[in-house]
Amino acid sequence: MNNSPLEVDSLLLLWQNTESSGQSPVLKSPSGKSLRLYTLPLLSSRCFPPPAPVCNHHQPLFVKMLHPWYRGRLERRMVGSTNRWRFPREPFSGDLLGLSQMCKALNVDFEEVLKDPDRLYVSQIQKIFSRNLKNKTIQSREADVILKCLGSTWELHQPHLFQSETLAKLYLMALSQGTTSPKKELERLLQAQLCGSVQERPPIKKMIISLKINDPLVTKVAFATALKSLYLSEVEMNMDDVLGVLASAHILQFSSLFQRCVAMMMNGLTPTTIKSFYLAGCKYKEEQLTTACEKWLEMNLVPLVGRQIHLRKIPQELLHRVLRSPRLFTFNEFHLLKTLLLWVFLQLNHRIQTVPVHETVLAFFNSFPKKYSFLDQDTGQSLVPLFLCVRLHGIIKGKNLEELRHINFFPESWLIRVTANHYHALESGGDMVHVKDLTTQAMRFGLLFNQEYTTHSEIIAVYGFFFEIKGIKQDTTSYSFYMQRVRHTDLEFPSSVCKHGPVSLRAERLVKYEIRAQTLVDGKWQEFRTNQITQKFGFVKPSCKSHALKIQTVGIPIYVSFSFIFPIS
Repeated sequence: MNNSPLEVDSLLLLWQNTESSGQSPVLKSPSGKSLRLYTLPLLSSRCFPPPAPVCNHHQPLFVKMLHPWYRGRLERRMVGSTNRWRFPREPFSGDLLGLSQMCKALNVDFEEVLKDPDRLYVSQIQKIFSRNLKNKTIQSREADVILKCLGSTWELHQPHLFQSETLAKLYLMALSQGTTSPKKELERLLQAQLCGSVQERPPIKKMIISLKINDPLVTKVAFATALKSLYLSEVEMNMDDVLGVLASAHILQFSSLFQRCVAMMMNGLTPTTIKSFYLAGCKYKEEQLTTACEKWLEMNLVPLVGRQIHLRKIPQELLHRVLRSPRLFTFNEFHLLKTLLLWVFLQLNHRIQTVPVHETVLAFFNSFPKKYSFLDQDTGQSLVPLFLCVRLHGIIKGKNLEELRHINFFPESWLIRVTANHYHALESGGDMVHVKDLTTQAMRFGLLFNQEYTTHSEIIAVYGFFFEIKGIKQDTTSYSFYMQRVRHTDLEFPSSVCKHGPVSLRAERLVKYEIRAQTLVDGKWQEFRTNQITQKFGFVKPSCKSHALKIQTVGIPIYVSFSFIFPIS
């Protein structure tokens, strides 16, 4: 009788007492023929290889129960889909490639297995039970596991709890400690799962297990939801409970539920949730979640969060990472600076519960002693890295620069350098000698293209040169974004743009620029961008118009950033 890996489900596992002989367990077919070709892990997962048994007296008893032949003779064993051979006597025998193949077959993290080899054994048992839950109907019966946790008693059914690695370990440890013959109890447990029908399963001894939880994020409601998810694949969760369910899933090591919570949190980012979700991602080392929080805040810091009291909650470390990002969206540099000043104001005024007007913020900083600037004082020194990310040379209106001097926020040397750079740029016809890198030093301007727009534009003035940044909706999913040079005499409201500002009469202006558009679609950010383009802008077509960024997307709103510098010409 030839038995393939696909036929082993019909085999009945009969364990031999092999501690003295060092033999592998025997599989017997219904006809009685013994087969030593397959071991328990292969039986449970068909083509998955067995892990190397570990001869370690400090191992949990349930691990030794899984490998009664751990003192066996040295032999080679096939591992992985490439049929690589490795020695099974020691944990890994230096064969990291073989171990890596084994981890992939069992869907276990390689780095975690190096830290905790027992995870391999538990994962194999979990696969037996999870396959059973998918392929067979578990009949309603009396609970056979009692979980004591959070001051409550929870009744569970053994086949379901094995979806949780934590509960699986607790159960196996209780099984090994609660009987005089733990090996036989494990045999009965595995036989119950490998039987052809539910009715053939032998009765399983009821076990009591305890779990202590110290995570303050875990509530009884959230923990109950996590346990309910052992039985139902789509348990309803609301956004108020998802953080607690995530923490519960982390403690239970219930990976599918944990990832479902992460996906829900990534799609539920708002000014009220951004802080708690980001800190949870850091706490549980979920890089996917922390990255999603950073990207969301890069787009929404200035246009959304910066207008709400929730700005106070943004952690300084997260704020710093966002400010350093080249994808950060802002309408202009002064808008970004106002947002940061408001954030500092809210950190220092905890009793304020409404967003103050900008004049209130300015008056607050103006109240500090004039001997030193705010950033030079003890209160402000820790905030210097944040304000080094602001491109002060991008603030070009005289009114705004005068405002900065008046509040005495920045060191005098910073403001002198900015003023000197502006003076030299004006003197040289707009050439920005002080700016070299477009990615980190460019002047930034932005358009927030909302659903109701068919066209949207803004006029910007830099060193006497005037540009229109513009977006056009071509159809329901097609958009075009570009910038063009305009004459100051062609402006609809010239006084609002030109008042107290210079006007350049140069026929051409060399510009290096980049246009970037970003939008959120189905929880994922789409990004479109031009290359970094250097072009001479004149007053007549086609030289007056930049390359257009044309995109196709269903996302709304669209965050469009225009970055440019005036190279030496």
